Amino acid sequence: MNSTESAPPARTPFHRWIAGLLVVLCTGYAAGAAVGWGSSELALVMGDFGLAGAALAAALSCLAHGIAVGGLTRPAWLLFGLSSAMVAFGNGAWGWYEVVLRQPLPQDSSADYAFLLFAPLAITGLLVLAQRPRTPAGWLCLLLDGWLVAGSLFTLSWSLALGRVAAGDGDDPLKLALALGYPVLDILLVSLVVGLRFRGRDGNRAAVHTAMIGLALTVVCDALFTTPEFHSDYHSGELLDAGWFAGSLLLAWAPWQHGRRPSRQHPSAQGLPRRRVASTFSALTPYAAAAVCTAGILYNALGGRPLDRVMLAAASTVGLALIVRQGVMLLDNLSLAQELATKEAHFRSLVQGSSDVIMIAGPSGALSYVSPAALRVYNRDPEDLVGGNLLNLVHPEDVDRVLAEVRRILARTRGSRFSNGEPSARVECRIRSGEGEWLHVESTVNPYRDGLILNSRDITERVRLQAQLQHNAFHDPLTDLPNRALFANRVRAALCAQGPVGTAVAVLFLDLDGFKAVNDTAGHQVGDELLVQAARRLQSAVRSEDTVARFGGDEFAVLVRGRLGHPQVRDLAERIRGALSEPYWIGGVELGVAASIGIAFGPDAPLPLPVPEAAPADPAAAADAAGAAADELLRNADLAMYRAKSSGKGRVVLYTPAMRAELDRRSELEERLRAAVREGSFTLLHQPVVELAGGRLTGVEAQARWRSVGGLLLTPAEFLRTAESGDAATRFTRWLLTEAVAAAARRRADGPAAPPVPVTVRLAAERICAPGMYETLAGALRDTGLPPELLVVEVARTGPDALADELGRRLAALRRLGVSTALAGFGAGGGSLGALARLPFDALKLDRTLVQDVADSTLTRALAGHALRLARDLGLVTGADGVDHPRQVAVLQELGCRRGQGLAFDRPLDELRLRRALLRRGYPVPRQPQGGPGRRPLLTPDPRAGGLADARPGPPHPGLDLPQRHAVGGPGGGPHGETAVPPA
Repeated sequence: MNSTESAPPARTPFHRWIAGLLVVLCTGYAAGAAVGWGSSELALVMGDFGLAGAALAAALSCLAHGIAVGGLTRPAWLLFGLSSAMVAFGNGAWGWYEVVLRQPLPQDSSADYAFLLFAPLAITGLLVLAQRPRTPAGWLCLLLDGWLVAGSLFTLSWSLALGRVAAGDGDDPLKLALALGYPVLDILLVSLVVGLRFRGRDGNRAAVHTAMIGLALTVVCDALFTTPEFHSDYHSGELLDAGWFAGSLLLAWAPWQHGRRPSRQHPSAQGLPRRRVASTFSALTPYAAAAVCTAGILYNALGGRPLDRVMLAAASTVGLALIVRQGVMLLDNLSLAQELATKEAHFRSLVQGSSDVIMIAGPSGALSYVSPAALRVYNRDPEDLVGGNLLNLVHPEDVDRVLAEVRRILARTRGSRFSNGEPSARVECRIRSGEGEWLHVESTVNPYRDGLILNSRDITERVRLQAQLQHNAFHDPLTDLPNRALFANRVRAALCAQGPVGTAVAVLFLDLDGFKAVNDTAGHQVGDELLVQAARRLQSAVRSEDTVARFGGDEFAVLVRGRLGHPQVRDLAERIRGALSEPYWIGGVELGVAASIGIAFGPDAPLPLPVPEAAPADPAAAADAAGAAADELLRNADLAMYRAKSSGKGRVVLYTPAMRAELDRRSELEERLRAAVREGSFTLLHQPVVELAGGRLTGVEAQARWRSVGGLLLTPAEFLRTAESGDAATRFTRWLLTEAVAAAARRRADGPAAPPVPVTVRLAAERICAPGMYETLAGALRDTGLPPELLVVEVARTGPDALADELGRRLAALRRLGVSTALAGFGAGGGSLGALARLPFDALKLDRTLVQDVADSTLTRALAGHALRLARDLGLVTGADGVDHPRQVAVLQELGCRRGQGLAFDRPLDELRLRRALLRRGYPVPRQPQGGPGRRPLLTPDPRAGGLADARPGPPHPGLDLPQRHAVGGPGGGPHGETAVPPA
């Protein structure tokens, strides 16, 4: 309408059809009125009842809309409906007289009074729609504008017709009031339409405007009807009725118009508010009204007509109102000018005091304004920058990018039809400061008239901080070496890079041996300094193109790429190991560490690079393949490094596929062990412990067996090693303890028929020191009610020296609980004598490897004798494991060993056979065969030295009533008749 609007909602076909129908009706009515409708009777019907029908349609439409829709505009539409109803009643009454009664309309009829009520109802509806002023000055201006319009129209109407009407009807006051009231109300209605037309609410502006047009058209026709020229010759059905008909139909259609949301912006203004046409018209309305008033006076003066008092009074009041309004507007303008000056000073202080640099550039890039902040930010005088080109300040490498961004903003601004906000963009570039330094600047760019306005700030510190954060994210904070993430990225790049034939990629994984001892003794600060020196040695030992990284702790890695073979890379690793093994001088103290290094080589051929033109999906697949290859290479180097540490430390080990196969096999065995514990695939056997002097059964040792799918009991060496480490080993140990204690408690609860004997559970030191193991043991004793003296915990291996103190505390706690402790496996490995000196034990058991040669080797017999004598001197109960032959029993008796267990007495038994053995309460002590030597002469050759040994006796004592169980699986069978575990 009067301002640029956004796209309206789509009109439905029904609304288009109704609008077309209204146009056809108005056109047809006007055409019929122009030709006189063909007959006088039809002209009377269409002139009276046709207008009544149109007014009735308007009344029903406005009333229905007001009732159905509601809101703030409901009273206005109801009033418009009532005003149209008055018009319909008046036209119906007129038609009743002319068409039905066939007589002229009498004076002062009901139709005149109905037509007279039309204007007050419509005026009230317009006032409801009007936007009320918020200040007293606004109310005063509204009243003055209304009187200026009304007074000027009254003056013009009086000079043209109303004066003559009043002069002719001066004898009858009622007739004069009716004759003057109707046009005066129409003048007031036109004044409101003119003055308030563009003050309507924004709820449905199209509907309000359509209603005003309909009312204005009706008032214009009324004004023409009141003139003597038209009034004297008027008859129903002529062309003047077409105006009333069209006004009523417009008012009927107005409530159902689709509104549009007005927009205060225009793209040509580049985001600036566009002045409404309505605002300009409202400002010119008082002057137009004064001009109309002057025209009325001139009409009378130039026509030689006398100026009566009514016209002079009306014209005088119009002039006085115009003067008063000018005074009000002058005061308002002064107030606005003062407010504008205040706001201008406020914004000037904001711009000048802002820390951001504000610049305005023309279409060619010439700067027309630069804020004073340029002196603080750029260290350049703003006046020196004005007139120069913006691009001369930008770094040459950033000019193209800045130009592309600016062109994009301008193109988007010109190409958009409707602006939904000022288009802006953020541009980062470098700008030369007054000192010649390049500053990083972030600018918000907005279109301004034909150029640009830039709001710039210095982000140099932020860019430096981001670069530092980026560096810290990929580098170790202590040594400033690349970290694991950056090293992995470079490994992936090296694997994908193309190179000459023979180019190899290798990763060296390093771990400092003995670094923990340095940390524990000298402190973490000294340890950090040692790591820094080690990093420097690493960098000096490798080539400049190699990458050295720290993974954390005392772990480092080196990436090597080039035409190097395995010997050259191994020589490099040895050189690194030698450099790292040199003494370190820190704080005047000499410190030493060694290095274990693992080497892994990448694939011989580089990984395929993606070809975007050929296969768009290949880049992601190639990236995944490179990442997987890099991860595998790092794992292989790590595995080789741990093999170097387990092989004695301080050495270099090259990765082989057998290492991965062994790790996979151990992982699979551990998973199978975990599943076996979870699914209950283990069973518990007990091997009797017999007193060697008389054969009395003094205890049993609980031993776990793995029940295979075929029902075989498996106890392979690999399975036992797997059960000694990891989380699965801890779960298995808890199950072994709980099950052994529960079985012993059940046997004890059966009564004196099966007398209770102590049950022995053999555990590694690591498992005894595992978190929660003491609580598990104490809880099992408490829950089952088994006396603690009926439980013996054997330490199968004392473990590393670092674990000795914790092991001593755990064993002491067990003894305080009442549980006996024993050292098993004495004589195998090292550290046994130290364990006897430091740890609290109640018994000592010789290892199977020492017992198996005690009857055949003089040296072994002497060692076993000294060990047993040492145990007796310490007050420990002596025992032996693996006593499988009668000759071993005889020798151990001779050496003073009190207890033994092995196949010479019985194999591990299930619960039923164990109870039978407990009822028997003893075993016959086996004797060596007649004629066999009881002791080997001292000069008999030792089998371990290459001599011949006597043939060992056959199966155990033949007098046992238990069935013999033969080995299954041939040579791979275990010494206790168990099978070997199937391969993983």
